[in-house]
Amino acid sequence: MTIPRFVGRPDWYTTFNPETLSATGTPLRWGVVATGGIATTVTGDLALLEDAVLQAVSSRSEAGAAAFAEKFGFATRYYDGGRDGLGGPGHLQLVQDPDVDVVYVATPHAQHYDIARAALENGKHVLCEKSLTITAAEARSLIELARARNLFLMEAIWARFVPGFQRALEIVESGEIGEVKWVRADLGFPAPPDDTARIWAPSDGGGALLDITVYPLLWAWATLGKPASVSATGELTALGVDAQNSLALGYPNGAQAQLMSYLGAQGPRTASVAGTRGFLETVGSVNNPKALRVSVGWDSERMESFEHPGRGYTYQLREVTRCIQAGLTESATMPLDDSLAIMELFDEARRQLGVTYPNDSRTDL
Repeated sequence: MTIPRFVGRPDWYTTFNPETLSATGTPLRWGVVATGGIATTVTGDLALLEDAVLQAVSSRSEAGAAAFAEKFGFATRYYDGGRDGLGGPGHLQLVQDPDVDVVYVATPHAQHYDIARAALENGKHVLCEKSLTITAAEARSLIELARARNLFLMEAIWARFVPGFQRALEIVESGEIGEVKWVRADLGFPAPPDDTARIWAPSDGGGALLDITVYPLLWAWATLGKPASVSATGELTALGVDAQNSLALGYPNGAQAQLMSYLGAQGPRTASVAGTRGFLETVGSVNNPKALRVSVGWDSERMESFEHPGRGYTYQLREVTRCIQAGLTESATMPLDDSLAIMELFDEARRQLGVTYPNDSRTDL
């Protein structure tokens, strides 16, 4: 059996091997844009890689940049309004820094396009948090620029690289559970009720779809491929973003996927992949399963458990590092064509849900 739309393991991948932290080539000097929660978590894992140099960080505030730089040992800090007499946004100063090789963009979604584009225009490789952009048009523009400049660009969907997910792909590809017929996956959490929070703000690309739906979608995309049809329903907030959404995906061979994302409930956060001979099911959060339950036939069942260094982001960061060191401009495990196709699917889902963002009306692409 061949997985229809996914490349599977990176060359360096092992289920758990401290060598994923070892240097694989010339050290890369990293610049981190933003100092929020995801930036803090990912940078903590980045610091574990032996060939990662924490070169520069930017923040909107001087205090934020200083605290982050001190916490992780960055050599340089930038902030909005200036550093050492320099003016302008901190991220523009960072992407112009000649000592930075690769930029990690960890801002809210709506800022991804402008910052990633500025980094590429200044000759920097880019790892950009998901969703890559707000719209497919923005994603297409970034991808075209990266390819024209011969620079590395990758969307930071770390769940593609973690041991539990990679092992699930091995099981599917082996044919052990037979031909995949349906996938069910969900992810969510009770988000802060504050309407001013980033996750609810239309100006930031708020809502469940762009923030977390990529993780349930990943299981269907990897095992069934790009869907032929999508049907989206959901609940919108007073501000017009989706508090929850449900996607039903259809495939030419009759297979189906049901995906649920939510920001107002505490759900199971699991994925199930069902085939003609058996099924597998995640244990632990769908974006980083700690174990898999595999059942074949009526009676056979086993559990496979996983562990990893840090918070689990080291696998993604190793892939970025390896690709850049090898002169590659994209990852075969997280290809740019997938990022674009996913943004096209999200555009259609938003159309059906009735969710719009300020970025939809931009005319500079």
